[in-house]
Amino acid sequence: MKRCIFFLLIMFPLVIFGQKYTISGYIKDKSSGEELLGANVIVNEGKSGTSANSYGFYSISLPAGTYEISFSFVGYAEQKKTINLDSDKTLNIELENSAVVTQEVVVSSERSRNVEDSRMSVTKIPIETVKTLPAFMGEVDVLKTVQLLPGVQAAGDGNSGFYVRGGGPDQNLILLDEAIIYNASHLLGFFSVFNADAIKDMEIYKGGMPAQYGGRISSVLDISMKNGNMKKFEAEGGIGTISSRLTVQGPIVKDKASFLISGRRTYIDLLIKPFTKKESLLRSSGYYFYDVNAKFNYRFSDKDRLYISAYYGEDVFNFKSNDAGFAMGIPWGNGMASIRWNHLFSNKFFSNTTFVASDYKFQTSIEMTSDENSGTDFSFIQDSGIRDFYIKQDFTWLPNPKHNIKFGLEYIYHIFSPNSVSASLADMSFESVTKNKQYAHEAAIYIGDDFKINDRITLYAGVRGSIFNQVGPFTRYIKDEYYLQTIDSVVYKKNESVALYHSIEPRVSIKVGLDKSSSIKASFMQNKQYIHLASLSASTLPTDLWVPCSDRLKPQMGRQYAIGYFRNFFNDHFEASVEVYYKDMYNLIEYADGALPGDEVVQDNADNYFITGDGNSYGIEFFIKKRTGSFTGWIGYTLSKTDRFFDDVNDGKKFPAKYDRRHDISVTATYTITEKLTASAIFIYATGNTTTLPASRYMIDGELTSEYGERNSYRMAPYHRLDLSLTWDHKKTDKWTSSWNFSIYNVYNRKNPYFVYFENSGTVKDGTFKTTAKQVSLFPILPSVTWNFKF
Repeated sequence: MKRCIFFLLIMFPLVIFGQKYTISGYIKDKSSGEELLGANVIVNEGKSGTSANSYGFYSISLPAGTYEISFSFVGYAEQKKTINLDSDKTLNIELENSAVVTQEVVVSSERSRNVEDSRMSVTKIPIETVKTLPAFMGEVDVLKTVQLLPGVQAAGDGNSGFYVRGGGPDQNLILLDEAIIYNASHLLGFFSVFNADAIKDMEIYKGGMPAQYGGRISSVLDISMKNGNMKKFEAEGGIGTISSRLTVQGPIVKDKASFLISGRRTYIDLLIKPFTKKESLLRSSGYYFYDVNAKFNYRFSDKDRLYISAYYGEDVFNFKSNDAGFAMGIPWGNGMASIRWNHLFSNKFFSNTTFVASDYKFQTSIEMTSDENSGTDFSFIQDSGIRDFYIKQDFTWLPNPKHNIKFGLEYIYHIFSPNSVSASLADMSFESVTKNKQYAHEAAIYIGDDFKINDRITLYAGVRGSIFNQVGPFTRYIKDEYYLQTIDSVVYKKNESVALYHSIEPRVSIKVGLDKSSSIKASFMQNKQYIHLASLSASTLPTDLWVPCSDRLKPQMGRQYAIGYFRNFFNDHFEASVEVYYKDMYNLIEYADGALPGDEVVQDNADNYFITGDGNSYGIEFFIKKRTGSFTGWIGYTLSKTDRFFDDVNDGKKFPAKYDRRHDISVTATYTITEKLTASAIFIYATGNTTTLPASRYMIDGELTSEYGERNSYRMAPYHRLDLSLTWDHKKTDKWTSSWNFSIYNVYNRKNPYFVYFENSGTVKDGTFKTTAKQVSLFPILPSVTWNFKF
């Protein structure tokens, strides 16, 4: 008996010393109740810590004892708590927004991301930063801000499409509340579909993609919508040069349920019509776009939460001539709805279940009449698009401070409409013969662990397994050797397998800390992509076709290697990085020479007109950012090269990609002049885009014939531009905020090239024939004014 008592006395302090308890909860904005994604939790001045997940939830396990824990988020006042940890505790934190981030408020939150995080090639951009930068035509655009980062290139003047480290626009996974957005632009690419007033957070991965992301080989842009104010009703909006917007949000049940509704529309078409004559083509024609965001969330308890998100946006172009008996309409747009359920099994085990339905469509409709009083003599409708039904189950397990384990699975059912046509002539209909949809199942399973080996070394290791199966009903049309005529066909029944692909995708990254202010990171990722985007343009246009892998098209594959040096300066007021990357890409597609979208609509398949090849890209990226004080901004520079290799293009020789740029520089600056005045500027310089032009021209039997040079062998003039803006907060009270934004796009009126064409003059007979190359530019200097309000 004495021995037992002695044994207990010896073991009791060891048990107490070794006992670990967990503190967990949610970190929110005090004024709105919005969860703060990625907020930092630092224990005892950095000796241990963690970050909140994408739903604001954090969890950290520590030995029994007393700790000082700081909770922080960029732009918010740091909050410190002294905790006596003698049992598992739930602690929800509300941080207060700080209008001016003083030195005392600046904490190690961003240092953890830039220096200490195992992730590399990832950037988080606060939405308030986006709103302070100069905007094209006064329209704040999140994608244009992304284009200002090193390694991310713009497609062209005014375009919201982007290319990451040599990849194409289809290789970017764009998510809005977990839903895939296939076409992220309005007005043929000049504006993005994302209304900044409805956005809470965005993060882009240029490499080192975690295992929970897949389906694309270049990048991930993960955008989260605001949930809606849980505390009070709010309305904000703006009236700009070409569009206006309004967002309303508030509690349905305070601290339990909330909503958000946000809308935006251009109105040039409405303003022009009253000032045009009745018979003018402008009166019967027009263009506009609109989009609507909506969200509802309900907190059943600290363990269960429901989020319902919806988005719909559409561009509409109409042209009508009564005299010619001709009318044309071109609508296109995205729609999505997502339902997400968060459940907390324990203070270490978190799950999220997601259901998504999304739809992208593009349509061209034409009607012709011979007599104004008669019916339609001829009608033609061409459709293309993609519809997804998607379910995903994600789990997060935090067994101890050294491990952050994420695992899950997902399934997508795709319905592709690469090109479908219906037509009618008088009483005859031809709809049934030209529909050729494609159906596919895509599934994946993943696991990844962010493992803190010691205070200096953190390792992320993950793997993703994926499978893709195109199924019937489907008809494969077989062409002759010249791809001119259909000579046979193969019919697949419903759910019969057409093509089956699978892949194992490893993801690894490591951080080695050199000291408190610097680290070296390296990453490797391998991705498979089972859908392709067929495009003739360097810009992302609605006419581009989304097509699946098939018996003719193999999946795209990408491998990327990267290494970088990361350092913070002057007590974390500055952060800097240098990253070097190399990327291989396989099974890329291009249209075959002479092929055009729409050739394949009648008893044919879109992928009969594609050729495949490979590519690579490599470069070095420099980035320095000042993130605190009255003057903030960053400088990014990319030196890179991107090539393509197609056996059937350019005689099999390598050629530069159409978005290959040797140099890309971006500079942003924001200066708070006074409490009411803020100035900002953007400067961009980029090597000119590549294109293919005639190398020689000659006459054959009176016809002018052009002989083209090598693919993309001509480079247009460099692109550069300066934008300025001034924001005046002329009224600011506890209940009402009002400001004016004055922006100037292309301050020094640079005529940047959009495309080059040739103009002929004179005649061959009298020896005056001459061909002149001419450049088309889009935008001169463009001032704009926007009034913003919030109450």
